[in-house]
Amino acid sequence: MPTLEAATVAAELRTAMGKLTRRVKHEDRIPHGQVAVLGVLDRDGAMTTSDLAADQRVRPQSMARAVGILLDQGLVTRRAHPTDGRKSLLELSDAGRAALEAERGRRAGWLTLAIERELSQEERELLARSVTLMERLAARQGLVGQP
Repeated sequence: MPTLEAATVAAELRTAMGKLTRRVKHEDRIPHGQVAVLGVLDRDGAMTTSDLAADQRVRPQSMARAVGILLDQGLVTRRAHPTDGRKSLLELSDAGRAALEAERGRRAGWLTLAIERELSQEERELLARSVTLMERLAARQGLVGQP
């Protein structure tokens, strides 16, 4: 059973991280859903539209619309699936990789400036140490109530 203190910290951390994530995403010039697709293709390589939909937990029809926009903009390309002629694979184009890097740069740039302007040196050091803890929590497997 979680302690009251841990539950309070968990709730406050979730709220603060949500606010920070939304604020950083505000720097995007490409809609979030499209940036997410570009990011998955960058990290995981070529995928089918169905695989992308499953990864992003959206309906295949919704993903097909997002992919259509990305194809029209030249940010992704389509090629034949090597083992299943009924399918095609989507992959990041050079323009898509450049657009994704620009989005990431804007996000990181805003966050860098915010850290420099808002936090004291001591707070920056505390934040740096906290990153390791957040990474450890993010890697935690299991469901509520499981050790």
